Amino acid sequence: MAIELLSPAGNCEKLRTAFSYGADAAYMGMTEFSLRRNAGNFGPDEIEKVRALKKETGKKLYCTMNILFHQDQMERIHTMADEIALWPFDAFIISDIGLVPFLRKNFPGRDLHLSTQASCLNSEAVKMYRDMGFRRVILGREASLDDIKRIKDAVPEMELEAFVHGAMCMAYSGRCLLSAHLAGRSGNQGDCSHTCRWNYRLHYAIEEEERPGVYYPISEDDGYTTILSSRDLCMIDHIDELENAGLSSLKIEGRMKSVYYVAVVTRAYRKAIDRDRDAALYRQDLFDVSHREYTTGFFFSHGPVDTVSDVSRPTSYGYERNYLYLGSVGKKIGDDTYELDIRNQIKPDGLEFIGPDVPLLKDGDITLLDGEMNETGQLDHGKPGYIRTSLPLREGYIMRRETEGSPIIK
Repeated sequence: MAIELLSPAGNCEKLRTAFSYGADAAYMGMTEFSLRRNAGNFGPDEIEKVRALKKETGKKLYCTMNILFHQDQMERIHTMADEIALWPFDAFIISDIGLVPFLRKNFPGRDLHLSTQASCLNSEAVKMYRDMGFRRVILGREASLDDIKRIKDAVPEMELEAFVHGAMCMAYSGRCLLSAHLAGRSGNQGDCSHTCRWNYRLHYAIEEEERPGVYYPISEDDGYTTILSSRDLCMIDHIDELENAGLSSLKIEGRMKSVYYVAVVTRAYRKAIDRDRDAALYRQDLFDVSHREYTTGFFFSHGPVDTVSDVSRPTSYGYERNYLYLGSVGKKIGDDTYELDIRNQIKPDGLEFIGPDVPLLKDGDITLLDGEMNETGQLDHGKPGYIRTSLPLREGYIMRRETEGSPIIK
């Protein structure tokens, strides 16, 4: 069985993008009960749209229902069985075991996946979840490749999934109280303020009492440090090791990230999994999309010590973003003329396009047209616009331009 590539879908647009750019499956949350409350998520009015997209693509769809439920929330979900049944979910991703009886009773034909929020890290726990009716376990990010292989050898019938790209928590697989303490927003209720990624000013050196003279390494910029923020995970160069360890699914983090992020990260891993001859070209986009310094996390050790680098530029400790997402190409309406879905101001100079199987298109003859089909020097978000070009565009291609000076975004 081929390994699955699982991508994030924070809304319908991102879901379609994930499928178009190479995901075998996507995970999404309903308006309630998801750990990414601010991702946009999906409401009842989008059920038919999602059903149509799933039928069109034939790909799998998993529902993230992974908050830790309070009593009123548990009572609430028991009133929603009929609504949930309308969604075309293949599986439910949960961390609260109290949901198991409800889901098994009302949705016997759909799989249960254990969320990484449950911090499952050993074969005995996996066996227990198997006996409870789970088909798949999403392992905690603290599991090494050796751990994964030993778990798979011990419980070969269970599917194992792991995050291979994106943000990591400065806590045990999401069990963090920092956001609740500083911002009054609980990460365990889907409202994390990403407090660990804020900038902090230190008034005293960090030195442990029993180790005088040994200091925690701190890097400051403009008088502030991101000491509480972890690096981002990136396993693009280790697909073979991930497959050999026994994983059934490789998961990309990022339901709150942009459409552009979903597109370029999904297709980079798609090409790596498929051993595409141009995989290195798609890999490069991982260093141009918004990210912190990359690491291989805990896969090769008990700490994030291995850095994944782009040798063409120096290491940065802030958020780096080298391209601005401008929108996407719509339907072709005439000879070399296309509708545009505009998300940022567009000018013809420096305009680039990417597609699911096209690393980059640029340097073509480009004419921008306003809503009245008159030539114009720029198009703005919220207004209709078109493009006429000799470039071989297709519907769904993404537009971007390089940011000036490739700044570091804090």
